[in-house]
Amino acid sequence: MSKHVLITGGAGFVGSHLADGLLQAGHRVRVLDNLTPQVHLGGVPEYLSRNVELIRDDVRDADAIRRALRGIDVVYHFAAAVGVGQSMYEISRYMSINTQGTAELLQAILDSKQTLEKVVVASSMSIYGEGRYKCLECGMDAAPRVRSIDQLRSGAWNPRCYLCHAVLTPVPTNESKPSEINSMYALSKRDQEEMCLIFGRTYGVPVTALRFFNIYGTRQALSNPYTGVAAVFASRMLNGKQPLIFEDGEQMRDFVHVQDIVRANMLAMERPESNDHVINIGCGVPITIRQVAEKLAHALGREILPTVSHKYRAGDIRHCFADISKARKLLGYEPKISHECGFAELAAWLAHQEPEDRADKMLTELAAFGLTA
Repeated sequence: MSKHVLITGGAGFVGSHLADGLLQAGHRVRVLDNLTPQVHLGGVPEYLSRNVELIRDDVRDADAIRRALRGIDVVYHFAAAVGVGQSMYEISRYMSINTQGTAELLQAILDSKQTLEKVVVASSMSIYGEGRYKCLECGMDAAPRVRSIDQLRSGAWNPRCYLCHAVLTPVPTNESKPSEINSMYALSKRDQEEMCLIFGRTYGVPVTALRFFNIYGTRQALSNPYTGVAAVFASRMLNGKQPLIFEDGEQMRDFVHVQDIVRANMLAMERPESNDHVINIGCGVPITIRQVAEKLAHALGREILPTVSHKYRAGDIRHCFADISKARKLLGYEPKISHECGFAELAAWLAHQEPEDRADKMLTELAAFGLTA
């Protein structure tokens, strides 16, 4: 059955791909997006389908949200300022857009008195802080605290067991892992997630929070130095520069292709089993940051090795990759795009782009606030 769907932040990387998927499935799509210059240098992006109804306004504007909600059946709340490092010195902006913006959306839903079939909120793996670990010496499971600045300054990158002080071994992170907030961005994403879930429970609105891991793919904002690391690396390589890797490059993440993210979001709308749940969405296969740089260079046909800085960046964690068993059970979700295929597709798209490399600007800003060393 066709639905009328609102995507806040829907002109962005993930939202625009979701809009395409929804349109192809026969749904009507409305997008609320302020087209922030940091992401959208040229205004309305060419890739945004002309079959989308675009409302160019801010998620914090109550009147704009009320207009956007008229006649809507399902809401995907994607609007957010994104970037761990930048959130540490643009605190007011991140909390305003992410936390207050979500409050305005929920207030507008309540005031409109309309019955929504579903709200899906884009959450983040950053909420976890460090992922799950196991101590192979003690045999105990561990959820370590985030690393202190003193530890980072000493170059002791790996979390250790608090009992025997052995280096901990990372294992897949499931949704029961306690949250250990390490950045303003993570705090604001937890706000978005919890506010939506509380609202849903209180007013009987079905809500699903999807915790996205590291998303990559076409349409990622290549000139935004605070976007995903794959896009930042690609911008450097396409400008003939070496990608810069913090720490030793062996930190592990879960890189998931944007089309797998789209599939999970559409399943969340269709599956009532997911109501009132928080669900990891990743690929379930860990990869190091160094491997990401190497695979991307290979896909681009560039013989450019990354620069491993052995420096830290405040707000970063060491290892976190997804346990996706809950997504499999509740959504019937199964990632379909391998790293090799995904990076090859990304490279083919990148061949037609002319990204401006702003990584040095990012490093200068972080250093000015003492957030990297």
